[in-house]
Amino acid sequence: MPPVLAPMLATGGDLPVDPDWAYELKWDGVRAIAVVTGRRVRLYARSGAEITTAYPELAGLGAALNDQGITDAVLDGEVVQLDREGRPDFIALAERMHVRDPARARALAATIPVHYMIFDIVAANGTDITRASYVERRELLESILPASDAGTPWMVPPRFTDGEATLAAAKELALEGVVAKRLTSPYRPGVRSPDWIKVKNEQTGDYLVGGWHTGRRRLSGLLVGMPGPAGLIYRGRVGSGISVATEQDLLARLAPLRVDTSPFAPNQVPREDTVATTWVRPELVVEVRYGSITRDGRLRFPRFVRVRPDKSIEETGDA
Repeated sequence: MPPVLAPMLATGGDLPVDPDWAYELKWDGVRAIAVVTGRRVRLYARSGAEITTAYPELAGLGAALNDQGITDAVLDGEVVQLDREGRPDFIALAERMHVRDPARARALAATIPVHYMIFDIVAANGTDITRASYVERRELLESILPASDAGTPWMVPPRFTDGEATLAAAKELALEGVVAKRLTSPYRPGVRSPDWIKVKNEQTGDYLVGGWHTGRRRLSGLLVGMPGPAGLIYRGRVGSGISVATEQDLLARLAPLRVDTSPFAPNQVPREDTVATTWVRPELVVEVRYGSITRDGRLRFPRFVRVRPDKSIEETGDA
């Protein structure tokens, strides 16, 4: 087993409903491989870059494993920052993830603490267990780090047998979605495998276009928002989902609406989104699919769906 491995990845798809699968909640954070050697813990991002310094509160994980008879291990999981309701807060986590100064990392750990959601173990006590089944790996993981272990900044999140109920719970709790895992599946480092299927909770909303951004294409993104008392409330820039044909159609619809000033409320649009932007009268309604809305009011993972000529300004807004 190499000291660092590329994590196994899930494919997107429909939820498999079958007794041969287990279901885990999908955590919105930073994927991290933990390499434990004795009491030392080193963390690596999906890219392979070391991120240990950013999360000093996870240093005690090595000692916790040693106490269970595990002298070395390779773990897979997600570093998350949880809000008061116990939901992942990616915006808050963003303040932590690029910190490389130890003193600043320690200060942030006291005010914006993280949790390490450990969902797999792929090596233990010098043995490579990637060929073991998902069930065998999870049973080992749960035996050394019980899911009920409270008071630590790491935990083994639960797995479930009812996929539809798990997905419904994820939606109710406003979580990102569910990952279904085949019970017999080995761990395949660096492979996007059909043995793991991610099912994201997505929503759609109808928004007004307030401008378009020009980048590598004449229209590389739409600036969208919803009506507010002082102008449009900015929801973000939407670039995904716009084909060449759609780009031409949007330009034809938007060109007659050009204006010289932004239709968005003051201080709504970040400076970087005003560069190479053409403003328009907010009359065109578009449907946008997205994962969630961030704490600062931006759409996460927005994707253009279609123009909605059947929708009025009064019908626009979040799902």
